[in-house]
Amino acid sequence: MTDLTAGRLGTAPMRPEFVREGVGAQEFGVVEKPLSTWERLYEQSALRKVVILVFLAIAWEVYARILDNELLFPTLSATLEAFWEGIVSGDLPRRIGYTLKVLLMGYASGLFIAALLTAVAIGSRIGQDVLETLTSMFNPLPAIALLPLSLIWFGLGNGSLVFVLIHSVLWAVALNTHSGFKSVSQTQRMVGRNYGLSGPRYIMQILIPAAFPSILTGLKIGWAFAWRTLIAAELVFGVSSGGGGLGWFIFERKNQLEIPSVFAGLLCVIMIGLLVENLIFRVIEERTVRKWGMQA
Repeated sequence: MTDLTAGRLGTAPMRPEFVREGVGAQEFGVVEKPLSTWERLYEQSALRKVVILVFLAIAWEVYARILDNELLFPTLSATLEAFWEGIVSGDLPRRIGYTLKVLLMGYASGLFIAALLTAVAIGSRIGQDVLETLTSMFNPLPAIALLPLSLIWFGLGNGSLVFVLIHSVLWAVALNTHSGFKSVSQTQRMVGRNYGLSGPRYIMQILIPAAFPSILTGLKIGWAFAWRTLIAAELVFGVSSGGGGLGWFIFERKNQLEIPSVFAGLLCVIMIGLLVENLIFRVIEERTVRKWGMQA
Protein backbone atom coordinates (compact mmCIF):
# COMPACT_ATOMS: atom_id res chain seq x y z
CA MET A 1 0.00 0.00 0.00
CA THR A 2 1.42 3.33 -1.02
CA ASP A 3 1.39 6.47 1.15
CA LEU A 4 -1.15 8.05 -1.21
CA THR A 5 -3.50 5.04 -0.93
CA ALA A 6 -3.10 4.98 2.84
CA GLY A 7 -3.98 8.63 3.03
CA ARG A 8 -7.16 8.03 1.04
CA LEU A 9 -8.19 5.10 3.26
CA GLY A 10 -7.74 7.25 6.38
CA THR A 11 -4.72 5.49 7.82
CA ALA A 12 -1.52 7.33 8.68
CA PRO A 13 1.24 6.92 6.12
CA MET A 14 4.38 5.11 7.21
CA ARG A 15 7.45 7.29 7.20
CA PRO A 16 10.98 6.13 7.88
CA GLU A 17 12.56 7.24 11.14
CA PHE A 18 15.81 9.14 11.24
CA VAL A 19 18.14 9.28 14.22
CA ARG A 20 20.78 11.96 13.93
CA GLU A 21 23.89 11.98 16.04
CA GLY A 22 24.81 15.15 17.94
CA VAL A 23 27.87 17.02 16.74
CA GLY A 24 30.30 18.47 19.24
CA ALA A 25 31.49 22.06 19.11
CA GLN A 26 34.96 20.87 18.12
CA GLU A 27 33.54 19.56 14.84
CA PHE A 28 32.69 23.06 13.68
CA GLY A 29 35.21 25.39 12.11
CA VAL A 30 36.15 28.79 13.47
CA VAL A 31 32.86 30.61 14.05
CA GLU A 32 34.43 33.96 14.93
CA LYS A 33 37.99 34.67 14.02
CA PRO A 34 39.83 36.45 16.84
CA LEU A 35 41.18 39.86 15.94
CA SER A 36 44.87 40.46 15.84
CA THR A 37 46.52 43.12 17.98
CA TRP A 38 46.77 45.47 15.01
CA GLU A 39 43.08 44.99 14.18
CA ARG A 40 42.03 45.65 17.78
CA LEU A 41 44.07 48.85 17.84
CA TYR A 42 42.65 49.93 14.50
CA GLU A 43 39.11 49.58 15.86
CA GLN A 44 39.83 52.25 18.49
CA SER A 45 38.49 55.55 17.12
CA ALA A 46 40.32 57.64 19.73
CA LEU A 47 43.63 56.00 18.88
CA ARG A 48 43.15 56.63 15.16
CA LYS A 49 42.49 60.31 15.82
CA VAL A 50 45.56 60.58 18.06
CA VAL A 51 47.69 59.08 15.27
CA ILE A 52 46.30 61.65 12.83
CA LEU A 53 47.09 64.49 15.24
CA VAL A 54 50.62 63.20 15.78
CA PHE A 55 51.15 62.99 12.03
CA LEU A 56 49.93 66.58 11.57
CA ALA A 57 52.18 67.78 14.39
CA ILE A 58 55.24 66.13 12.84
CA ALA A 59 54.38 67.57 9.42
CA TRP A 60 53.99 71.04 10.99
CA GLU A 61 57.38 70.84 12.68
CA VAL A 62 59.19 69.51 9.62
CA TYR A 63 57.67 72.05 7.23
CA ALA A 64 58.40 74.98 9.57
CA ARG A 65 62.03 73.93 9.96
CA ILE A 66 62.41 73.58 6.20
CA LEU A 67 60.85 77.01 5.65
CA ASP A 68 63.00 78.50 8.45
CA ASN A 69 61.04 81.76 8.72
CA GLU A 70 59.33 82.34 12.06
CA LEU A 71 57.49 85.43 10.81
CA LEU A 72 55.70 83.31 8.22
CA PHE A 73 55.32 79.95 9.89
CA PRO A 74 56.77 79.22 13.34
CA THR A 75 57.64 75.71 14.44
CA LEU A 76 55.35 73.67 16.62
CA SER A 77 57.89 73.74 19.43
CA ALA A 78 58.00 77.58 19.34
CA THR A 79 54.19 77.69 19.28
CA LEU A 80 53.94 75.37 22.29
CA GLU A 81 56.51 77.46 24.13
CA ALA A 82 54.48 80.62 23.48
CA PHE A 83 51.33 78.75 24.51
CA TRP A 84 52.92 77.71 27.81
CA GLU A 85 54.13 81.24 28.50
CA GLY A 86 50.61 82.56 27.92
CA ILE A 87 49.19 79.97 30.31
CA VAL A 88 51.77 80.65 33.04
CA SER A 89 51.34 84.42 32.79
CA GLY A 90 47.55 84.03 33.09
CA ASP A 91 46.92 86.04 29.92
CA LEU A 92 45.54 83.17 27.83
CA PRO A 93 43.25 81.77 30.55
CA ARG A 94 41.81 85.25 31.14
CA ARG A 95 41.19 85.80 27.43
CA ILE A 96 39.68 82.33 27.01
CA GLY A 97 37.39 82.83 30.01
CA TYR A 98 36.15 86.15 28.67
CA THR A 99 35.49 84.70 25.20
CA LEU A 100 33.63 81.67 26.57
CA LYS A 101 31.47 83.90 28.80
CA VAL A 102 30.35 86.01 25.84
CA LEU A 103 29.87 82.85 23.75
CA LEU A 104 27.56 81.28 26.32
CA MET A 105 25.51 84.47 26.54
CA GLY A 106 24.98 84.63 22.78
CA TYR A 107 24.52 80.88 22.34
CA ALA A 108 21.93 80.59 25.09
CA SER A 109 20.02 83.62 23.80
CA GLY A 110 20.02 82.21 20.27
CA LEU A 111 18.72 78.84 21.48
CA PHE A 112 15.93 80.51 23.46
CA ILE A 113 14.72 82.57 20.50
CA ALA A 114 15.04 79.55 18.18
CA ALA A 115 12.89 77.51 20.57
CA LEU A 116 10.20 80.22 20.59
CA LEU A 117 10.13 80.50 16.79
CA THR A 118 10.01 76.73 16.36
CA ALA A 119 7.18 76.40 18.90
CA VAL A 120 5.16 79.00 16.98
CA ALA A 121 5.96 77.28 13.69
CA ILE A 122 4.73 73.85 14.77
CA GLY A 123 1.64 75.39 16.36
CA SER A 124 0.19 77.09 13.28
CA ARG A 125 0.64 77.34 9.54
CA ILE A 126 1.17 81.09 9.77
CA GLY A 127 3.99 80.49 12.24
CA GLN A 128 5.52 77.92 9.89
CA ASP A 129 5.36 80.39 6.99
CA VAL A 130 6.96 83.09 9.14
CA LEU A 131 9.83 80.83 10.21
CA GLU A 132 10.48 79.55 6.68
CA THR A 133 10.42 83.09 5.27
CA LEU A 134 12.73 84.52 7.91
CA THR A 135 15.11 81.57 7.63
CA SER A 136 15.35 81.88 3.85
CA MET A 137 16.03 85.60 4.25
CA PHE A 138 18.55 85.71 7.07
CA ASN A 139 20.23 82.29 7.13
CA PRO A 140 22.40 83.05 4.04
CA LEU A 141 23.42 86.42 5.55
CA PRO A 142 26.88 86.16 7.17
CA ALA A 143 26.85 87.29 10.77
CA ILE A 144 30.10 89.19 10.31
CA ALA A 145 28.29 91.40 7.79
CA LEU A 146 26.09 92.67 10.62
CA LEU A 147 29.02 94.05 12.61
CA PRO A 148 28.61 97.64 11.34
CA LEU A 149 24.93 97.62 12.25
CA SER A 150 25.57 96.05 15.63
CA LEU A 151 28.10 98.78 16.42
CA ILE A 152 25.54 101.46 15.54
CA TRP A 153 22.67 99.84 17.43
CA PHE A 154 24.44 98.51 20.54
CA GLY A 155 27.74 100.38 20.67
CA LEU A 156 31.13 99.00 21.58
CA GLY A 157 30.48 96.29 24.11
CA ASN A 158 29.07 92.86 24.80
CA GLY A 159 25.73 93.81 23.29
CA SER A 160 27.21 93.96 19.81
CA LEU A 161 28.94 90.61 20.25
CA VAL A 162 25.82 88.92 21.59
CA PHE A 163 23.75 90.30 18.72
CA VAL A 164 25.94 88.77 16.01
CA LEU A 165 26.13 85.51 18.00
CA ILE A 166 22.34 85.28 18.18
CA HIS A 167 22.18 85.71 14.42
CA SER A 168 24.76 82.93 13.97
CA VAL A 169 22.93 80.45 16.20
CA LEU A 170 19.27 81.28 15.64
CA TRP A 171 18.64 80.27 12.04
CA ALA A 172 20.70 77.09 11.97
CA VAL A 173 19.08 75.74 15.14
CA ALA A 174 15.55 76.81 14.18
CA LEU A 175 15.85 75.36 10.67
CA ASN A 176 17.16 71.98 11.79
CA THR A 177 14.71 71.72 14.69
CA HIS A 178 11.74 72.54 12.51
CA SER A 179 12.91 70.06 9.85
CA GLY A 180 13.24 67.40 12.54
CA PHE A 181 9.72 68.01 13.78
CA LYS A 182 8.32 67.82 10.25
CA SER A 183 10.08 64.49 9.66
CA VAL A 184 8.40 62.78 12.64
CA SER A 185 6.33 59.93 11.25
CA GLN A 186 2.56 59.89 11.46
CA THR A 187 2.75 56.60 13.35
CA GLN A 188 4.64 58.23 16.20
CA ARG A 189 2.26 61.16 16.19
CA MET A 190 -0.77 58.87 16.40
CA VAL A 191 0.81 56.94 19.27
CA GLY A 192 1.13 60.18 21.21
CA ARG A 193 -2.46 61.14 20.45
CA ASN A 194 -3.72 57.69 21.48
CA TYR A 195 -2.01 58.10 24.83
CA GLY A 196 -3.86 61.37 25.29
CA LEU A 197 -0.79 63.57 24.98
CA SER A 198 -1.23 67.16 23.88
CA GLY A 199 0.44 70.52 24.20
CA PRO A 200 3.79 70.62 26.00
CA ARG A 201 3.61 66.92 26.99
CA TYR A 202 3.11 65.92 23.36
CA ILE A 203 6.11 68.01 22.31
CA MET A 204 8.39 66.83 25.12
CA GLN A 205 7.54 63.11 24.98
CA ILE A 206 6.92 62.55 21.27
CA LEU A 207 8.24 65.29 19.00
CA ILE A 208 11.52 66.17 20.70
CA PRO A 209 12.80 62.57 21.17
CA ALA A 210 11.84 61.66 17.59
CA ALA A 211 13.41 64.80 16.14
CA PHE A 212 16.44 64.87 18.44
CA PRO A 213 19.01 63.81 15.78
CA SER A 214 18.09 66.89 13.74
CA ILE A 215 18.01 69.05 16.86
CA LEU A 216 21.49 67.87 17.84
CA THR A 217 22.77 68.60 14.34
CA GLY A 218 21.37 72.12 14.63
CA LEU A 219 23.08 72.59 17.99
CA LYS A 220 26.42 71.52 16.51
CA ILE A 221 26.09 73.80 13.50
CA GLY A 222 24.97 76.70 15.69
CA TRP A 223 27.95 76.20 18.00
CA ALA A 224 30.40 76.13 15.09
CA PHE A 225 28.91 79.28 13.54
CA ALA A 226 28.89 81.08 16.88
CA TRP A 227 32.50 80.15 17.69
CA ARG A 228 33.81 81.33 14.33
CA THR A 229 31.74 84.52 14.43
CA LEU A 230 32.87 85.44 17.93
CA ILE A 231 36.57 85.06 17.14
CA ALA A 232 36.13 87.15 13.98
CA ALA A 233 34.14 89.81 15.86
CA GLU A 234 36.76 90.05 18.60
CA LEU A 235 39.42 90.59 15.96
CA VAL A 236 37.53 93.76 15.03
CA PHE A 237 36.34 95.34 18.27
CA GLY A 238 36.80 92.85 21.10
CA VAL A 239 39.25 95.10 22.96
CA SER A 240 36.63 97.76 23.52
CA SER A 241 34.34 95.46 25.48
CA GLY A 242 36.48 94.93 28.53
CA GLY A 243 40.03 94.07 27.60
CA GLY A 244 39.41 91.73 24.70
CA GLY A 245 39.08 88.01 24.34
CA LEU A 246 40.92 85.33 22.46
CA GLY A 247 40.37 86.96 19.07
CA TRP A 248 41.84 90.22 20.26
CA PHE A 249 44.79 88.35 21.77
CA ILE A 250 45.56 87.02 18.27
CA PHE A 251 45.20 90.47 16.74
CA GLU A 252 47.44 92.11 19.34
CA ARG A 253 50.19 89.55 18.92
CA LYS A 254 50.04 89.97 15.14
CA ASN A 255 50.57 93.72 15.47
CA GLN A 256 53.54 93.06 17.76
CA LEU A 257 54.94 90.50 15.27
CA GLU A 258 54.84 87.78 17.93
CA ILE A 259 53.85 85.15 15.39
CA PRO A 260 54.39 82.12 17.69
CA SER A 261 51.87 83.70 20.08
CA VAL A 262 49.48 84.21 17.16
CA PHE A 263 49.70 80.50 16.39
CA ALA A 264 49.30 79.75 20.11
CA GLY A 265 46.02 81.67 20.06
CA LEU A 266 44.89 79.80 16.96
CA LEU A 267 45.85 76.55 18.68
CA CYS A 268 43.59 77.51 21.58
CA VAL A 269 40.71 78.06 19.17
CA ILE A 270 41.26 74.61 17.65
CA MET A 271 41.65 72.88 21.02
CA ILE A 272 38.45 74.39 22.41
CA GLY A 273 36.59 73.31 19.27
CA LEU A 274 37.89 69.75 19.62
CA LEU A 275 37.00 69.61 23.31
CA VAL A 276 33.46 70.85 22.80
CA GLU A 277 32.90 68.45 19.89
CA ASN A 278 34.36 65.35 21.57
CA LEU A 279 33.53 65.92 25.25
CA ILE A 280 30.14 67.61 25.09
CA PHE A 281 28.34 66.84 21.83
CA ARG A 282 29.84 63.35 21.54
CA VAL A 283 28.68 62.47 25.07
CA ILE A 284 25.20 63.82 24.36
CA GLU A 285 25.08 61.82 21.14
CA GLU A 286 26.21 58.60 22.82
CA ARG A 287 23.62 58.92 25.59
CA THR A 288 20.71 59.86 23.34
CA VAL A 289 20.49 59.10 19.62
CA ARG A 290 23.02 56.23 19.64
CA LYS A 291 21.55 54.72 22.78
CA TRP A 292 18.07 54.94 21.28
CA GLY A 293 19.26 53.22 18.09
CA MET A 294 18.70 56.24 15.84
CA GLN A 295 22.28 56.21 14.57
CA ALA A 296 24.76 53.43 13.90
